[in-house]
Amino acid sequence: MQGDQQRTSAPAAEAPSHRYQVNQPVYVRYSPYTWVPGTVVQESAFSVLFQCYVVVVDYYEPRGSVARRCFVEADQARLGTTPQAPLSAGSDTTSSSSSQQPSQTATSSSSAVPSPTPFNYGKDTIRGVNLGGWFVLEPWITPSIFESTNNSDIIDEYTFGQLLDSDYALDVLQNHWDTWITEDDFVAIKAAGLNHVRMQIGYWSVPITSEYTNYTTSVSPYVAGAWPYLLRALGWAREHSIHVILDLHGAPGSQNGYDNSGRRGSANWAQGSNVNRTLDIIRFIADQIGGMIDVLELLNEPAGYQNDIHGVIGNYWQDAYQVVRDVAGASLKVMIGDAFLGVGNWDGFLTAPSAQGVLMDYHEYQVFNYNQLGFSEDDHINAYAESNLYTVSGEWSNAITDCAQWLNGRGIGARWDGTYQSGSGQQVFGSCDGYTGDSSTWSDEYKTFLRKYWESQVAIGEAVQGWIFWTWKAENADEWSYQKGLDGGWIPQDPTDRMYPDICS
Repeated sequence: MQGDQQRTSAPAAEAPSHRYQVNQPVYVRYSPYTWVPGTVVQESAFSVLFQCYVVVVDYYEPRGSVARRCFVEADQARLGTTPQAPLSAGSDTTSSSSSQQPSQTATSSSSAVPSPTPFNYGKDTIRGVNLGGWFVLEPWITPSIFESTNNSDIIDEYTFGQLLDSDYALDVLQNHWDTWITEDDFVAIKAAGLNHVRMQIGYWSVPITSEYTNYTTSVSPYVAGAWPYLLRALGWAREHSIHVILDLHGAPGSQNGYDNSGRRGSANWAQGSNVNRTLDIIRFIADQIGGMIDVLELLNEPAGYQNDIHGVIGNYWQDAYQVVRDVAGASLKVMIGDAFLGVGNWDGFLTAPSAQGVLMDYHEYQVFNYNQLGFSEDDHINAYAESNLYTVSGEWSNAITDCAQWLNGRGIGARWDGTYQSGSGQQVFGSCDGYTGDSSTWSDEYKTFLRKYWESQVAIGEAVQGWIFWTWKAENADEWSYQKGLDGGWIPQDPTDRMYPDICS
């Protein structure tokens, strides 16, 4: 991504004045690997964001209006047919295709990639998967990234940026962003019969400018730079007719103190200007890419059990909802969460006529407390069969133990085998062998149970709005991987296929 990095020093007065015309369709190289259709609105305006010539990239105008203004250097745009990728940052972009006059139909930016059929939320069933660990690191999903640092004090993305050389950290993350999820994964997700992906983003990866906020735009010590890769991913999703829920997974100050918020430790989101900063970040996202996504989730898993967060979360949901409506209109759906307070706590909240297009995200895992770890296999299934959630099951998995390496945090063991709090006197359930890691070591009986468990959770999800499995892939925890489940047979190739159709009767 060095070509993108260097845009901050691009000269603002070099391109020939005859090169582009206002309203002319072009293709824009937004990253070394991705070209997107756009429309020129001005040839030589100075951009505060990138200090270069302005091209508006409308990303197929999914709602009939410009969804994203992408500021690029003049030589990053081409006329003619879609350029081939990948293209190195130093490649010449002024080849003969740049002189071809495109037809008004073939190269129209709104017709380059057809908009997918709008999803009928409330009627059609959401069947999706999370792309966890991609734009927000989690040590248990990609332990190799953390192990390679040779520093046990690096426990989350915050300390990753804080304790490593900045150039090295950026290099590692750029490689990860470029390779962890590729277009092939979107092809496989579509082939698996899924219609949604839920993608996570940390506030530090949102390139907000002073135009959008009166608060600091500094994200130090986090390493910024994931945004162009997110844009590429949104293009892949549209190319393969997959709907997108974009989830603000990490907020300033940390909304829950978990490593999946970016920073493990205290949850300080309700302190100082953090909530207002988050509202401005939501405004930026809705304004810049609201037309490329279907649902914007306002914040992942805020710790409503903490008094100060409990005191602000309701107002935040309302204020952020209004921000989205003011900026992006009524078409973009909004998702909130139960903030660990239970779905019933939000009965009648942000509903018609005062609000519309709001979904509730509920996360159900049965591995993070001792009572549920003590469930038998039948208990796990019956616990879901007795639920009645009028919401989206936005995170769930096939795991029945917390045995995955570093699931509870880097350097922290599992409740299941007694390594979580050694000597605490808490119940030990058994060995982790055969429950996590490489599925080739698992018994056929365990895999049969995983199929039943998957079907029971899907049955509950499909009785309401739908479901989104956590997660698509993980390095060392196959019980958490939809991809490995497909390979191993405990997740069907067709999500409507049932071996145990009456499991929740």
